[in-house]
Amino acid sequence: MNSGNEATTIEGLTAVDQSVLDQAGKVLAVHLSYSSRAAQRGRTPAFPSYFMKASSSLSVSGTPVERPAGTELLAFEGEIALVIGTKARRVSVEEAWSHVGAVTASNDLGVYDIKYADKGSNIRSKSGDGFTPMGPVLLPADKLNPAALRIRTWVNGILAQDASTEELIFSFAQIVADLSQQMTLLPGDVILTGTPAGSSVIVPGDVVEIQVDDEAAGLSTGRLSTPVTQGTEAFAAFGNQPKITDTDRIDAFGTAAAAGIEVPVTGKSALTEDVKAKLMSVATATISGALRKRGLNNVSVDGLQATKGMKKVIGTARTLRYVPNREDLFKTHGGGYNAQKRVIDDIGPGEILVMEARGEKGSGTLGDILAMRTQVRGAEAIITDGGVRDLDAVAALEIPTFHNGAHPAVLGRKHVPWDIDVAVGCGGTTIVPGDIVIADADGILVIPPHLAAEIAEEVVESERQDTFVFNMVTEGNKIEGLFPMNAEWKARYNEWVAAGGDQ
Repeated sequence: MNSGNEATTIEGLTAVDQSVLDQAGKVLAVHLSYSSRAAQRGRTPAFPSYFMKASSSLSVSGTPVERPAGTELLAFEGEIALVIGTKARRVSVEEAWSHVGAVTASNDLGVYDIKYADKGSNIRSKSGDGFTPMGPVLLPADKLNPAALRIRTWVNGILAQDASTEELIFSFAQIVADLSQQMTLLPGDVILTGTPAGSSVIVPGDVVEIQVDDEAAGLSTGRLSTPVTQGTEAFAAFGNQPKITDTDRIDAFGTAAAAGIEVPVTGKSALTEDVKAKLMSVATATISGALRKRGLNNVSVDGLQATKGMKKVIGTARTLRYVPNREDLFKTHGGGYNAQKRVIDDIGPGEILVMEARGEKGSGTLGDILAMRTQVRGAEAIITDGGVRDLDAVAALEIPTFHNGAHPAVLGRKHVPWDIDVAVGCGGTTIVPGDIVIADADGILVIPPHLAAEIAEEVVESERQDTFVFNMVTEGNKIEGLFPMNAEWKARYNEWVAAGGDQ
Protein backbone atom coordinates (compact mmCIF):
# COMPACT_ATOMS: atom_id res chain seq x y z
CA MET A 1 0.00 0.00 0.00
CA ASN A 2 1.28 3.47 -0.90
CA SER A 3 0.06 6.39 1.18
CA GLY A 4 1.68 9.02 -1.03
CA ASN A 5 0.12 11.25 -3.66
CA GLU A 6 1.07 9.18 -6.69
CA ALA A 7 -0.58 5.91 -7.67
CA THR A 8 1.69 2.90 -7.86
CA THR A 9 1.44 -0.01 -10.26
CA ILE A 10 1.36 -3.76 -9.63
CA GLU A 11 2.27 -5.80 -12.71
CA GLY A 12 1.32 -2.84 -14.87
CA LEU A 13 -2.00 -2.19 -13.08
CA THR A 14 -2.74 0.82 -10.91
CA ALA A 15 -2.95 0.05 -7.20
CA VAL A 16 -5.82 1.40 -5.15
CA ASP A 17 -4.05 3.64 -2.65
CA GLN A 18 -4.88 6.87 -0.84
CA SER A 19 -4.43 8.95 -3.99
CA VAL A 20 -7.17 6.93 -5.69
CA LEU A 21 -9.51 7.25 -2.70
CA ASP A 22 -8.94 11.01 -2.52
CA GLN A 23 -10.31 11.43 -6.05
CA ALA A 24 -13.71 9.98 -5.11
CA GLY A 25 -16.02 12.94 -4.73
CA LYS A 26 -19.10 10.69 -4.61
CA VAL A 27 -19.74 7.08 -3.65
CA LEU A 28 -23.04 5.86 -5.15
CA ALA A 29 -24.52 2.42 -4.60
CA VAL A 30 -27.26 0.35 -6.25
CA HIS A 31 -29.83 -1.33 -3.99
CA LEU A 32 -30.64 -4.45 -6.04
CA SER A 33 -29.02 -5.47 -9.31
CA TYR A 34 -28.36 -9.24 -9.25
CA SER A 35 -31.23 -11.63 -9.91
CA SER A 36 -30.07 -14.02 -7.16
CA ARG A 37 -30.20 -11.23 -4.57
CA ALA A 38 -33.57 -10.04 -5.86
CA ALA A 39 -34.91 -13.57 -5.44
CA GLN A 40 -33.74 -13.55 -1.81
CA ARG A 41 -35.43 -10.22 -1.22
CA GLY A 42 -38.63 -11.36 -2.91
CA ARG A 43 -38.81 -8.45 -5.32
CA THR A 44 -37.34 -7.61 -8.70
CA PRO A 45 -37.24 -3.87 -9.39
CA ALA A 46 -38.24 -2.51 -12.77
CA PHE A 47 -35.52 0.15 -12.61
CA PRO A 48 -32.37 0.64 -10.52
CA SER A 49 -32.51 2.67 -7.30
CA TYR A 50 -29.62 4.09 -5.30
CA PHE A 51 -28.21 5.37 -2.05
CA MET A 52 -25.04 7.29 -1.18
CA LYS A 53 -22.11 6.44 1.06
CA ALA A 54 -19.67 8.90 2.56
CA SER A 55 -16.37 9.09 0.69
CA SER A 56 -14.71 8.86 4.12
CA SER A 57 -15.95 5.23 4.25
CA LEU A 58 -13.40 4.30 1.55
CA SER A 59 -10.32 2.31 2.53
CA VAL A 60 -7.63 0.20 0.89
CA SER A 61 -7.03 -3.53 1.03
CA GLY A 62 -5.76 -4.74 4.38
CA THR A 63 -7.39 -1.95 6.41
CA PRO A 64 -9.32 -3.38 9.39
CA VAL A 65 -13.00 -2.51 9.80
CA GLU A 66 -14.57 -2.12 13.24
CA ARG A 67 -17.84 -3.64 14.28
CA PRO A 68 -19.22 -0.82 16.44
CA ALA A 69 -19.50 -1.56 20.16
CA GLY A 70 -23.01 -2.65 21.13
CA THR A 71 -23.88 -3.99 17.67
CA GLU A 72 -24.29 -7.51 16.30
CA LEU A 73 -25.17 -7.34 12.62
CA LEU A 74 -22.17 -6.19 10.59
CA ALA A 75 -22.65 -7.69 7.12
CA PHE A 76 -20.41 -7.90 4.06
CA GLU A 77 -21.51 -7.46 0.44
CA GLY A 78 -19.00 -8.34 -2.26
CA GLU A 79 -19.44 -5.86 -5.11
CA ILE A 80 -17.87 -4.67 -8.34
CA ALA A 81 -16.95 -0.99 -8.12
CA LEU A 82 -16.85 1.27 -11.16
CA VAL A 83 -14.50 4.25 -11.07
CA ILE A 84 -15.55 7.05 -13.41
CA GLY A 85 -12.82 8.05 -15.85
CA THR A 86 -14.32 10.98 -17.73
CA LYS A 87 -17.08 13.45 -16.91
CA ALA A 88 -20.57 12.08 -17.67
CA ARG A 89 -23.77 14.11 -17.80
CA ARG A 90 -26.94 12.89 -19.52
CA VAL A 91 -25.07 10.20 -21.43
CA SER A 92 -26.86 7.43 -23.31
CA VAL A 93 -26.68 3.77 -22.40
CA GLU A 94 -24.72 3.16 -25.59
CA GLU A 95 -21.96 5.61 -24.66
CA ALA A 96 -22.02 5.19 -20.86
CA TRP A 97 -19.37 2.47 -20.58
CA SER A 98 -16.82 4.72 -22.30
CA HIS A 99 -17.01 7.05 -19.28
CA VAL A 100 -15.92 4.29 -16.88
CA GLY A 101 -12.19 4.42 -16.32
CA ALA A 102 -11.62 1.39 -14.15
CA VAL A 103 -13.18 -1.52 -12.31
CA THR A 104 -12.15 -2.99 -8.96
CA ALA A 105 -13.40 -5.15 -6.10
CA SER A 106 -15.25 -3.57 -3.21
CA ASN A 107 -17.07 -4.50 -0.01
CA ASP A 108 -20.29 -2.61 0.75
CA LEU A 109 -20.22 -3.17 4.50
CA GLY A 110 -23.17 -2.19 6.67
CA VAL A 111 -24.27 -2.47 10.28
CA TYR A 112 -27.96 -3.36 10.39
CA ASP A 113 -28.36 -2.50 14.10
CA ILE A 114 -28.64 1.20 13.21
CA LYS A 115 -30.39 0.86 9.84
CA TYR A 116 -33.80 1.73 11.29
CA ALA A 117 -32.57 5.22 12.14
CA ASP A 118 -31.59 5.97 8.53
CA LYS A 119 -35.20 5.89 7.29
CA GLY A 120 -34.02 4.39 4.02
CA SER A 121 -30.97 6.59 3.43
CA ASN A 122 -28.36 4.03 4.69
CA ILE A 123 -26.23 7.01 5.67
CA ARG A 124 -25.15 5.79 9.12
CA SER A 125 -25.53 2.06 8.65
CA LYS A 126 -23.35 2.05 5.52
CA SER A 127 -20.98 5.01 5.92
CA GLY A 128 -18.82 4.01 8.86
CA ASP A 129 -15.08 4.54 8.51
CA GLY A 130 -13.65 1.66 6.49
CA PHE A 131 -17.10 0.46 5.39
CA THR A 132 -16.16 0.67 1.67
CA PRO A 133 -12.80 -1.04 1.10
CA MET A 134 -11.64 -1.13 -2.54
CA GLY A 135 -8.84 -2.80 -4.45
CA PRO A 136 -6.25 -4.05 -4.48
CA VAL A 137 -5.80 -2.89 -8.10
CA LEU A 138 -7.79 -1.08 -10.77
CA LEU A 139 -8.59 -2.95 -13.98
CA PRO A 140 -8.83 -0.75 -17.10
CA ALA A 141 -12.47 -0.69 -18.16
CA ASP A 142 -11.69 -0.61 -21.88
CA LYS A 143 -9.92 -4.00 -21.56
CA LEU A 144 -12.90 -5.72 -19.89
CA ASN A 145 -16.18 -7.30 -20.93
CA PRO A 146 -18.62 -5.83 -18.37
CA ALA A 147 -21.19 -8.55 -19.10
CA ALA A 148 -18.79 -11.40 -18.25
CA LEU A 149 -17.04 -10.44 -15.04
CA ARG A 150 -16.82 -12.90 -12.15
CA ILE A 151 -17.08 -11.79 -8.53
CA ARG A 152 -16.18 -14.02 -5.58
CA THR A 153 -16.20 -13.47 -1.84
CA TRP A 154 -14.49 -15.60 0.81
CA VAL A 155 -14.99 -15.44 4.58
CA ASN A 156 -12.09 -17.00 6.45
CA GLY A 157 -11.09 -18.76 3.23
CA ILE A 158 -14.54 -20.30 2.63
CA LEU A 159 -16.31 -19.26 -0.59
CA ALA A 160 -19.48 -17.29 0.25
CA GLN A 161 -20.35 -15.60 -3.06
CA ASP A 162 -19.61 -16.63 -6.64
CA ALA A 163 -21.52 -14.89 -9.41
CA SER A 164 -21.21 -13.51 -12.91
CA THR A 165 -22.40 -10.20 -14.25
CA GLU A 166 -24.44 -12.24 -16.72
CA GLU A 167 -27.14 -12.30 -14.01
CA LEU A 168 -27.34 -8.53 -13.67
CA ILE A 169 -30.85 -7.12 -13.86
CA PHE A 170 -29.40 -3.77 -14.97
CA SER A 171 -26.22 -3.46 -17.02
CA PHE A 172 -23.37 -1.30 -15.77
CA ALA A 173 -23.98 0.99 -18.73
CA GLN A 174 -27.63 1.46 -17.76
CA ILE A 175 -26.63 2.30 -14.18
CA VAL A 176 -24.08 4.92 -15.30
CA ALA A 177 -26.48 6.44 -17.83
CA ASP A 178 -29.32 6.53 -15.33
CA LEU A 179 -27.29 8.26 -12.62
CA SER A 180 -25.97 10.78 -15.14
CA GLN A 181 -29.51 11.96 -15.87
CA GLN A 182 -29.63 13.95 -12.63
CA MET A 183 -26.03 14.49 -11.59
CA THR A 184 -22.67 15.00 -13.19
CA LEU A 185 -20.42 12.02 -12.66
CA LEU A 186 -16.85 13.23 -12.25
CA PRO A 187 -13.53 11.43 -12.66
CA GLY A 188 -12.79 9.42 -9.52
CA ASP A 189 -16.45 8.99 -8.49
CA VAL A 190 -17.23 5.44 -7.39
CA ILE A 191 -20.34 3.41 -8.20
CA LEU A 192 -20.98 0.20 -6.25
CA THR A 193 -23.06 -2.04 -8.52
CA GLY A 194 -24.87 -4.31 -6.06
CA THR A 195 -24.19 -7.71 -4.56
CA PRO A 196 -25.30 -11.22 -5.53
CA ALA A 197 -26.81 -13.73 -3.10
CA GLY A 198 -24.57 -14.96 -0.31
CA SER A 199 -24.03 -11.79 1.69
CA SER A 200 -24.19 -12.44 5.44
CA VAL A 201 -23.05 -11.40 8.91
CA ILE A 202 -19.40 -11.30 9.95
CA VAL A 203 -17.88 -11.05 13.44
CA PRO A 204 -14.60 -9.79 14.95
CA GLY A 205 -11.78 -12.10 13.97
CA ASP A 206 -13.21 -12.83 10.51
CA VAL A 207 -11.37 -11.89 7.33
CA VAL A 208 -13.36 -11.08 4.19
CA GLU A 209 -11.73 -11.33 0.77
CA ILE A 210 -13.25 -10.25 -2.54
CA GLN A 211 -11.92 -10.69 -6.06
CA VAL A 212 -13.15 -9.60 -9.49
CA ASP A 213 -11.92 -11.32 -12.66
CA ASP A 214 -12.32 -11.05 -16.40
CA GLU A 215 -11.19 -14.61 -17.01
CA ALA A 216 -11.27 -14.32 -20.80
CA ALA A 217 -9.04 -11.25 -20.71
CA GLY A 218 -6.78 -12.77 -18.07
CA LEU A 219 -7.24 -9.80 -15.74
CA SER A 220 -7.85 -9.94 -11.99
CA THR A 221 -8.06 -7.42 -9.17
CA GLY A 222 -6.45 -9.90 -6.79
CA ARG A 223 -8.03 -10.37 -3.39
CA LEU A 224 -9.33 -7.37 -1.48
CA SER A 225 -8.77 -8.25 2.19
CA THR A 226 -10.65 -6.76 5.14
CA PRO A 227 -10.07 -8.04 8.70
CA VAL A 228 -12.90 -7.44 11.20
CA THR A 229 -12.12 -6.05 14.64
CA GLN A 230 -14.24 -5.20 17.67
CA GLY A 231 -14.89 -1.52 18.30
CA THR A 232 -14.74 -0.13 21.82
CA GLU A 233 -16.69 3.11 21.40
CA ALA A 234 -20.45 2.72 21.95
CA PHE A 235 -23.06 4.98 20.33
CA ALA A 236 -23.47 8.10 22.44
CA ALA A 237 -26.73 8.75 24.27
CA PHE A 238 -27.43 11.91 22.24
CA GLY A 239 -28.04 9.83 19.10
CA ASN A 240 -30.02 6.79 18.04
CA GLN A 241 -29.08 3.58 19.82
CA PRO A 242 -28.65 0.17 18.15
CA LYS A 243 -31.93 -1.70 17.72
CA ILE A 244 -32.65 -4.96 15.88
CA THR A 245 -35.84 -6.46 14.50
CA ASP A 246 -36.35 -9.90 12.98
CA THR A 247 -36.53 -8.20 9.58
CA ASP A 248 -33.11 -6.67 10.18
CA ARG A 249 -31.69 -10.07 11.10
CA ILE A 250 -33.13 -11.69 7.99
CA ASP A 251 -31.81 -8.91 5.75
CA ALA A 252 -28.36 -9.06 7.35
CA PHE A 253 -28.00 -12.84 7.18
CA GLY A 254 -29.64 -13.07 3.74
CA THR A 255 -32.37 -15.59 4.61
CA ALA A 256 -34.62 -16.36 7.57
CA ALA A 257 -33.06 -19.82 7.88
CA ALA A 258 -29.55 -18.37 8.12
CA ALA A 259 -30.79 -15.91 10.74
CA GLY A 260 -32.37 -18.74 12.74
CA ILE A 261 -35.82 -17.21 12.44
CA GLU A 262 -38.97 -19.16 11.66
CA VAL A 263 -41.07 -17.03 9.34
CA PRO A 264 -44.83 -17.58 9.09
CA VAL A 265 -45.99 -18.87 5.73
CA THR A 266 -47.12 -16.01 3.51
CA GLY A 267 -48.85 -16.00 0.18
CA LYS A 268 -45.68 -15.20 -1.75
CA SER A 269 -43.60 -17.89 -0.06
CA ALA A 270 -46.43 -20.44 -0.31
CA LEU A 271 -47.29 -19.75 -3.94
CA THR A 272 -44.27 -21.46 -5.46
CA GLU A 273 -44.15 -22.15 -9.18
CA ASP A 274 -45.04 -25.80 -8.50
CA VAL A 275 -48.03 -24.94 -6.29
CA LYS A 276 -49.17 -22.29 -8.75
CA ALA A 277 -49.02 -24.70 -11.70
CA LYS A 278 -51.01 -27.33 -9.84
CA LEU A 279 -53.73 -24.94 -8.70
CA MET A 280 -54.02 -23.42 -12.17
CA SER A 281 -54.38 -26.86 -13.76
CA VAL A 282 -57.65 -27.71 -12.02
CA ALA A 283 -61.16 -26.34 -11.92
CA THR A 284 -62.10 -23.85 -9.22
CA ALA A 285 -64.85 -26.27 -8.23
CA THR A 286 -62.22 -28.87 -7.38
CA ILE A 287 -60.37 -26.37 -5.20
CA SER A 288 -63.64 -25.40 -3.54
CA GLY A 289 -64.21 -29.03 -2.60
CA ALA A 290 -60.76 -29.31 -1.03
CA LEU A 291 -61.36 -26.16 1.01
CA ARG A 292 -64.75 -27.43 2.12
CA LYS A 293 -63.17 -30.69 3.36
CA ARG A 294 -61.10 -28.52 5.69
CA GLY A 295 -64.16 -26.74 7.06
CA LEU A 296 -63.70 -23.63 4.93
CA ASN A 297 -67.07 -22.87 3.39
CA ASN A 298 -67.03 -19.08 3.32
CA VAL A 299 -64.03 -18.59 1.04
CA SER A 300 -65.69 -17.48 -2.20
CA VAL A 301 -66.13 -13.94 -3.47
CA ASP A 302 -69.67 -13.98 -4.83
CA GLY A 303 -71.79 -12.01 -7.26
CA LEU A 304 -69.13 -10.45 -9.50
CA GLN A 305 -68.77 -10.29 -13.28
CA ALA A 306 -65.57 -10.98 -15.23
CA THR A 307 -64.21 -8.83 -18.06
CA LYS A 308 -62.12 -11.66 -19.49
CA GLY A 309 -64.57 -14.53 -19.55
CA MET A 310 -63.04 -17.84 -18.52
CA LYS A 311 -59.47 -16.57 -18.21
CA LYS A 312 -58.02 -17.91 -14.96
CA VAL A 313 -55.74 -15.85 -12.72
CA ILE A 314 -53.91 -16.52 -9.47
CA GLY A 315 -51.95 -14.28 -7.16
CA THR A 316 -51.55 -12.93 -3.65
CA ALA A 317 -53.91 -10.30 -2.32
CA ARG A 318 -53.13 -6.62 -1.92
CA THR A 319 -56.11 -4.91 -0.34
CA LEU A 320 -57.82 -1.52 -0.42
CA ARG A 321 -60.73 -0.58 1.84
CA TYR A 322 -63.30 2.10 1.08
CA VAL A 323 -65.56 3.53 3.76
CA PRO A 324 -68.92 5.21 3.06
CA ASN A 325 -68.52 8.75 1.83
CA ARG A 326 -68.64 11.53 4.40
CA GLU A 327 -67.91 14.93 2.95
CA ASP A 328 -65.45 16.13 5.60
CA LEU A 329 -63.52 12.83 5.46
CA PHE A 330 -63.37 12.87 1.68
CA LYS A 331 -61.68 16.27 1.90
CA THR A 332 -58.91 14.82 4.08
CA HIS A 333 -58.61 11.33 2.55
CA GLY A 334 -60.18 11.42 -0.92
CA GLY A 335 -58.08 13.86 -2.86
CA GLY A 336 -54.42 13.98 -3.83
CA TYR A 337 -52.23 10.91 -3.48
CA ASN A 338 -54.85 8.93 -1.61
CA ALA A 339 -54.87 5.29 -0.50
CA GLN A 340 -56.34 4.14 -3.81
CA LYS A 341 -53.52 5.67 -5.84
CA ARG A 342 -50.81 4.60 -3.40
CA VAL A 343 -51.70 0.90 -3.51
CA ILE A 344 -52.01 0.93 -7.29
CA ASP A 345 -48.60 2.59 -7.62
CA ASP A 346 -47.09 -0.02 -5.29
CA ILE A 347 -48.70 -3.22 -6.59
CA GLY A 348 -46.53 -5.61 -8.55
CA PRO A 349 -46.28 -8.90 -10.45
CA GLY A 350 -47.92 -11.87 -8.78
CA GLU A 351 -50.36 -9.67 -6.88
CA ILE A 352 -54.12 -9.13 -7.19
CA LEU A 353 -55.77 -5.89 -6.10
CA VAL A 354 -58.83 -6.64 -3.95
CA MET A 355 -61.16 -3.76 -3.05
CA GLU A 356 -63.77 -3.67 -0.32
CA ALA A 357 -66.62 -1.46 -1.50
CA ARG A 358 -69.39 -2.97 0.67
CA GLY A 359 -71.19 -4.22 -2.45
CA GLU A 360 -72.08 -0.60 -3.27
CA LYS A 361 -72.82 -0.23 -6.98
CA GLY A 362 -73.64 3.48 -6.88
CA SER A 363 -70.26 4.76 -8.05
CA GLY A 364 -67.06 3.54 -9.59
CA THR A 365 -64.19 2.22 -7.50
CA LEU A 366 -61.75 2.77 -10.36
CA GLY A 367 -61.74 3.64 -14.04
CA ASP A 368 -59.65 2.96 -17.11
CA ILE A 369 -56.63 5.11 -16.13
CA LEU A 370 -56.08 3.43 -12.77
CA ALA A 371 -56.85 0.02 -14.27
CA MET A 372 -54.19 0.69 -16.90
CA ARG A 373 -51.73 1.71 -14.20
CA THR A 374 -52.45 -1.55 -12.35
CA GLN A 375 -51.79 -3.45 -15.59
CA VAL A 376 -48.54 -1.57 -16.26
CA ARG A 377 -47.37 -2.41 -12.75
CA GLY A 378 -47.70 -6.08 -13.68
CA ALA A 379 -50.57 -7.05 -11.36
CA GLU A 380 -52.49 -10.23 -12.17
CA ALA A 381 -56.05 -8.95 -11.73
CA ILE A 382 -58.41 -6.46 -10.10
CA ILE A 383 -61.30 -7.56 -7.89
CA THR A 384 -63.89 -5.10 -6.57
CA ASP A 385 -67.35 -5.67 -5.15
CA GLY A 386 -68.19 -2.12 -6.21
CA GLY A 387 -68.81 -0.51 -9.58
CA VAL A 388 -66.36 0.28 -12.39
CA ARG A 389 -66.29 3.43 -14.50
CA ASP A 390 -65.36 3.35 -18.19
CA LEU A 391 -66.26 -0.34 -18.24
CA ASP A 392 -65.81 -0.78 -22.00
CA ALA A 393 -62.28 0.64 -21.78
CA VAL A 394 -61.46 -1.41 -18.68
CA ALA A 395 -62.76 -4.56 -20.35
CA ALA A 396 -60.53 -3.87 -23.36
CA LEU A 397 -57.39 -3.94 -21.22
CA GLU A 398 -55.34 -7.11 -20.82
CA ILE A 399 -55.74 -7.22 -17.04
CA PRO A 400 -58.81 -9.21 -15.92
CA THR A 401 -61.21 -7.23 -13.76
CA PHE A 402 -63.95 -8.77 -11.61
CA HIS A 403 -66.60 -6.22 -10.69
CA ASN A 404 -70.14 -5.56 -9.51
CA GLY A 405 -71.36 -3.67 -12.57
CA ALA A 406 -70.81 -0.41 -14.39
CA HIS A 407 -71.45 3.06 -13.01
CA PRO A 408 -70.50 6.44 -14.48
CA ALA A 409 -70.08 8.31 -11.16
CA VAL A 410 -66.70 9.14 -9.68
CA LEU A 411 -65.37 7.65 -6.47
CA GLY A 412 -66.52 10.45 -4.15
CA ARG A 413 -70.22 9.87 -4.74
CA LYS A 414 -70.24 6.86 -2.43
CA HIS A 415 -66.69 6.07 -1.20
CA VAL A 416 -63.71 7.40 0.70
CA PRO A 417 -60.46 5.47 0.03
CA TRP A 418 -59.41 4.77 3.61
CA ASP A 419 -56.60 2.26 4.08
CA ILE A 420 -54.52 -0.39 2.36
CA ASP A 421 -53.10 -3.82 3.17
CA VAL A 422 -55.65 -4.55 5.88
CA ALA A 423 -58.24 -7.33 6.17
CA VAL A 424 -61.19 -6.52 3.92
CA GLY A 425 -64.62 -7.94 3.20
CA CYS A 426 -65.24 -8.41 -0.52
CA GLY A 427 -68.15 -10.23 -2.10
CA GLY A 428 -69.19 -11.77 1.20
CA THR A 429 -65.87 -13.14 2.43
CA THR A 430 -62.82 -11.88 4.32
CA ILE A 431 -59.54 -11.48 2.49
CA VAL A 432 -56.30 -10.86 4.37
CA PRO A 433 -53.25 -9.32 2.66
CA GLY A 434 -51.13 -12.18 1.33
CA ASP A 435 -54.02 -14.61 0.93
CA ILE A 436 -53.87 -16.60 -2.29
CA VAL A 437 -56.69 -15.70 -4.65
CA ILE A 438 -57.63 -17.78 -7.69
CA ALA A 439 -60.34 -16.57 -10.01
CA ASP A 440 -62.10 -17.14 -13.30
CA ALA A 441 -65.64 -16.66 -14.60
CA ASP A 442 -66.80 -19.68 -12.59
CA GLY A 443 -65.84 -18.09 -9.30
CA ILE A 444 -63.28 -16.46 -7.05
CA LEU A 445 -61.74 -18.43 -4.20
CA VAL A 446 -59.50 -17.45 -1.30
CA ILE A 447 -56.88 -19.98 -0.16
CA PRO A 448 -55.11 -19.53 3.19
CA PRO A 449 -51.36 -19.62 2.38
CA HIS A 450 -50.53 -22.32 4.96
CA LEU A 451 -52.91 -24.72 3.18
CA ALA A 452 -51.80 -23.99 -0.38
CA ALA A 453 -49.23 -26.78 -0.82
CA GLU A 454 -51.38 -29.61 0.57
CA ILE A 455 -54.44 -28.41 -1.33
CA ALA A 456 -52.41 -28.23 -4.54
CA GLU A 457 -51.34 -31.86 -4.14
CA GLU A 458 -54.85 -33.01 -3.30
CA VAL A 459 -56.67 -31.21 -6.11
CA VAL A 460 -54.37 -32.60 -8.81
CA GLU A 461 -55.23 -36.11 -7.66
CA SER A 462 -58.92 -35.23 -7.33
CA GLU A 463 -58.98 -33.78 -10.84
CA ARG A 464 -57.32 -36.92 -12.18
CA GLN A 465 -59.98 -39.08 -10.55
CA ASP A 466 -62.73 -36.86 -11.97
CA THR A 467 -61.22 -37.22 -15.44
CA PHE A 468 -61.25 -41.01 -15.08
CA VAL A 469 -64.86 -41.04 -13.87
CA PHE A 470 -65.93 -38.72 -16.69
CA ASN A 471 -64.29 -41.00 -19.26
CA MET A 472 -66.00 -44.06 -17.78
CA VAL A 473 -69.40 -42.36 -17.83
CA THR A 474 -68.77 -41.29 -21.42
CA GLU A 475 -68.19 -44.95 -22.29
CA GLY A 476 -71.64 -45.79 -20.89
CA ASN A 477 -70.84 -46.99 -17.35
CA LYS A 478 -73.35 -46.46 -14.53
CA ILE A 479 -72.78 -43.95 -11.76
CA GLU A 480 -73.41 -46.50 -9.00
CA GLY A 481 -70.10 -47.68 -7.54
CA LEU A 482 -68.20 -45.37 -9.86
CA PHE A 483 -68.97 -41.98 -8.36
CA PRO A 484 -67.65 -42.21 -5.70
CA MET A 485 -65.46 -45.16 -6.65
CA ASN A 486 -65.84 -48.45 -4.82
CA ALA A 487 -62.92 -50.87 -4.39
CA GLU A 488 -63.39 -52.44 -7.82
CA TRP A 489 -63.41 -49.12 -9.62
CA LYS A 490 -60.53 -47.86 -7.48
CA ALA A 491 -58.44 -50.83 -8.65
CA ARG A 492 -59.33 -50.10 -12.28
CA TYR A 493 -58.46 -46.42 -11.70
CA ASN A 494 -55.02 -47.36 -10.33
CA GLU A 495 -54.40 -49.53 -13.41
CA TRP A 496 -55.43 -46.61 -15.62
CA VAL A 497 -52.99 -44.27 -13.88
CA ALA A 498 -50.17 -46.86 -14.06
CA ALA A 499 -50.80 -47.24 -17.80
CA GLY A 500 -50.48 -43.48 -18.28
CA GLY A 501 -54.14 -42.91 -18.92
CA ASP A 502 -53.97 -39.50 -17.26
CA GLN A 503 -51.29 -38.24 -19.65
